[in-house]
Amino acid sequence: MSARSPLSAIFLLHIALEIPVAIQGIWSPANLPFMQLNNTAVVLLKLYSALVLASCITSLLCYSLPEFLPGKRALAIGLCVYHTVCSTILYQAPRFIPHSFGPMAESFKVTPELAWGTAHGIIGLGMVVWWQGTVHYAAMARSINQG
Repeated sequence: MSARSPLSAIFLLHIALEIPVAIQGIWSPANLPFMQLNNTAVVLLKLYSALVLASCITSLLCYSLPEFLPGKRALAIGLCVYHTVCSTILYQAPRFIPHSFGPMAESFKVTPELAWGTAHGIIGLGMVVWWQGTVHYAAMARSINQG
C-alpha cells in the first residue's frame, strides 16, 4: 500500500522556514538580525536553535514515512501547535528585527515580524490541511489492523 500524499511536502516547508535560523542560531547567534542581544538572549537563542534543528531533522526523517503512522501524525500536531504559537507571538511582538521592506510596506504595517508570523501561520495551517487530507490513510490502516 503506497501511503504517500503530496501534502507531505509541508514537512519540507517546515524545514525551509526553520533551517536558516537553526543554523545561524547555533553557529553565530550574535549575527542574527535581532536587536538587544545580551549574553542570556544569545544562550537562549542557541538552545532554541538546537530544538529547531532537531525538529528539522525529525521532519526530514518523517517526510518519507507513510501517512498513517502515529509518530508522523504526532509530529504534525506538535508542529502545528508550534507554528501556531510562533505566529501568535510574532504578531504580538514589538519590533525586534531592525530591517524594513521599504516605506511602502511600512505604510501598510508590513514588517519582518509580521511576515515571519504569517509564514509560521501558513505552515501551521498546512499541518492541519495535511492532517485532514491524510486522515483516510489512518482510517484505512486502522480498518486493516482490525481485520
